[in-house]
Amino acid sequence: MADHISAAAPRDAAEAARAAFAAAADKTFPKDIFTAPQLKWAVIGCGVIANQMAESLALAGRRIYGVENRTREKAVAFAERHGVERVYDTPEELYADPEVDAVYITTPHNTHIRYLRGALSAGKHVLCEKSITLNAAELDEARALADAHGVVLMDATTILHMPLYQELRRRAAAGEFGRMNLAQLNFGSYKEYGDLTNRFYNPALAGGAMLDIGVYALSLMRLFMESQPTEVVSLGNLAATGVDEAAGIVCRNAEGQLGVVSLSLHSKQPKRAVISFDRCYIEVGEYPRADTATIVWTADGSRETVSCGEEAYALCYEMADLEAAVAGSAEKRVLLDYASDVMELMTQLRANWGVVYPEER
Repeated sequence: MADHISAAAPRDAAEAARAAFAAAADKTFPKDIFTAPQLKWAVIGCGVIANQMAESLALAGRRIYGVENRTREKAVAFAERHGVERVYDTPEELYADPEVDAVYITTPHNTHIRYLRGALSAGKHVLCEKSITLNAAELDEARALADAHGVVLMDATTILHMPLYQELRRRAAAGEFGRMNLAQLNFGSYKEYGDLTNRFYNPALAGGAMLDIGVYALSLMRLFMESQPTEVVSLGNLAATGVDEAAGIVCRNAEGQLGVVSLSLHSKQPKRAVISFDRCYIEVGEYPRADTATIVWTADGSRETVSCGEEAYALCYEMADLEAAVAGSAEKRVLLDYASDVMELMTQLRANWGVVYPEER
């Protein structure tokens, strides 16, 4: 395998996912991903992410049990495509089904809290697509509901679940890299202005760069910091609709570790992360679902390739982590604390820029 980050032009997320599934299609699914007792899953929403969830599960020889969607016809088509046993007419019907152990919420950001309230209150474990809520207050509410009903809530941001980052954090914690000093992260997508009612620019759909792509950058930054940043300075540019379109963010925590983040919804950038330590720096390309990183060692400039996990199994890792958390894994349960730190940062940044969604008025 090459020991450098590919110089190929970055692909969009859907194209990258198709390529990853194709590459894994003929491989034997690893036995060490799903190790906890299997749960019976239902999904709310049947868009791109729900379809990827079904395809990822199929690689493991598993299927989604049930689906609910605002448009029943789409739910029926989804069920037929992926061999789903149950189609529900309403979310409430899904919540009431005793066969369902866990729910994956894949709907737009601003609808999450409504489904979180229903599913958690019904005693279902929940994996919720990013961004898990609109703001920190909603996440606090959801966490309190999960605690009150004795169920597990988990953020589905892929950064929190990819084995590559677990391995790199293990080595960092063991002292191999020395002190972490700086994390630099770029993420830029080009979304045409054209129809500003689309989800990227529409405040009624919780649009904007922060909740759509910023969550990845800030999650990766936070994973390698010793503590939550306490100082944040930033500049944010707003689209005509009032949502954030681009931003430059600098953070610092109590340990003096810095994070520098660049985001854009209207300029293509590589999804590139560089995490700098005393003894090395780590480069990761296409980092939201990355399975390969390059370590460049300070002493002699030598390069080490680290490969761990498989991009195509990204959603399997998320579901496996929730099942492990339900089985009692403290390591997996603590992932929600990182998600809360990131949500607090995102909420603070949006407030600084004056980005307010209709639900927050």
